[in-house]
Amino acid sequence: MELRHLRCFLAVAEELHFARAAQRLHIEQSPLSRAIKELEEELGVLLFARTTRSTRLTGAGKLLLEHVPRVFSALQQARDSVNAAANGFHSQLRVALSDGIPTSRFSSFLALCREEEPEIEIRLFEVSLAQQIKGLHDDLYDVGFARSDEVGDGIIAEAVWNDHLMVALPARHPLLAYKRIPLEEMLRYPLVLADPHACEGYARQIERVLRGADQEPLIAERVVSIDLMMALVAAGFALGLASASHIAASREPDVVARPLTGRTPVLTTYLLRPDREASQALARFIERVSTLESSSAKNPSVLSDPDASEEKEP
Repeated sequence: MELRHLRCFLAVAEELHFARAAQRLHIEQSPLSRAIKELEEELGVLLFARTTRSTRLTGAGKLLLEHVPRVFSALQQARDSVNAAANGFHSQLRVALSDGIPTSRFSSFLALCREEEPEIEIRLFEVSLAQQIKGLHDDLYDVGFARSDEVGDGIIAEAVWNDHLMVALPARHPLLAYKRIPLEEMLRYPLVLADPHACEGYARQIERVLRGADQEPLIAERVVSIDLMMALVAAGFALGLASASHIAASREPDVVARPLTGRTPVLTTYLLRPDREASQALARFIERVSTLESSSAKNPSVLSDPDASEEKEP
C-alpha cells in the first residue's frame, strides 16, 4: 500500500466526486481512477460504489476512512519531530487544546515550560473535545486541556484550573443596577452562548449553571469563540456567560462583568492524558501545571475575586 494510493483515496472519500478529487490533487482523472483500482485490488475489496450520478463509500471504504487520516497525522508528526531535533530540541510534547481554556493562565504556563525546559518542544493542536479524546487514545497527543471530565475509559481527567463564571453585559444595561445578578433576572434577557459542538465541555458546564433556574433560557446565538461572544455583547445583541479571564482578555470597553448571586460558579479546566505511565518529560509537564495553580492560589489576581472586578452601580 503506497502513500499515493492513500492520498488519492482520501481525496475521493472526502469529495465523493472523482473529477473534483482529481482537481484537488492537481492530476488527471484517469491516473486517479487507476490508483483507486490498484488500492482496491491490493485490499481485495471495493472502496467506492459508483453510478453515473453519484459516488459513495462502501462499508469497507468507510472503515478505511477511519484510519487513513491517522496515517497522515502520524507521518506529519514524524516530520515535525525530525525538524525539532534538527533545531536543537531534545524531545517533544504534543498538547491538544479544546473548549476555550483560559488564555492568560495558559500563556503563563507555556512561558514557565519554556523557561524551565527550553530543550523540549511543545506542539499545540486546537481540536474539538471528541477529537482530543480520540487523539489521546490513538497516540496523536500526549496530553490535553479541556473543560470536561466526561472522557470515558482509558483517559485520566484531573481538575487543574478554576476560573469564576461571570455575566458579560453591555454598558448601561438595566442589570448593572445589581452588584450580583440573580439567575432568574438574567434569564429574562437573550443570551449568546458557546456552541456545544465546538466548545462541548464549556457548554456542558454552562448548561449545569442554567439548570439552577426553573425557566428556559432565550438563546439568541451560539458562537465558537469568546471574542465573537464579547463583540455581540458589546453591540447590545445579548448577554454572555464566560470566565472572568476571558472577559478581561477580550478588552471590549463596552462590556462589563458581573457575578451571579449566591456562591459564584466556576469553570473548571481539566488536564487529560492516557491512563498509562507518563514519560519523564510528561510527568514534569504535569507537575508544572500543579505548581502554577499553587502559585496562583497564593497570589490571586483581581480577576479571581468577583467582587473586586465589579463596577460601581450606575
